[in-house]
Amino acid sequence: MVKVMAKKLSNKKIMGTDGSDMGILYNITCDMRTGDLVDLMVRPDMTLNVENYRTEDGFVLVPFSAVRAVKDYIVVDKKASTT
Repeated sequence: MVKVMAKKLSNKKIMGTDGSDMGILYNITCDMRTGDLVDLMVRPDMTLNVENYRTEDGFVLVPFSAVRAVKDYIVVDKKASTT
């Protein structure tokens, strides 16, 4: 995977592999022991049904393993990001 500076990810739109808008990236969590990225914290789009996702404090948590591409959008596999 290509390296991307974290500041370039700030407020980037999150899109599902099916083309649907999921929301805006708020933050990224990481495992401080290993340095592995764990979850994307997404401010959900008003049209996103959040009941099939893990949530915390109003944010949708998308496992970093579901990320498929980072370009103009962050593209995530919606099936891999639901509970």
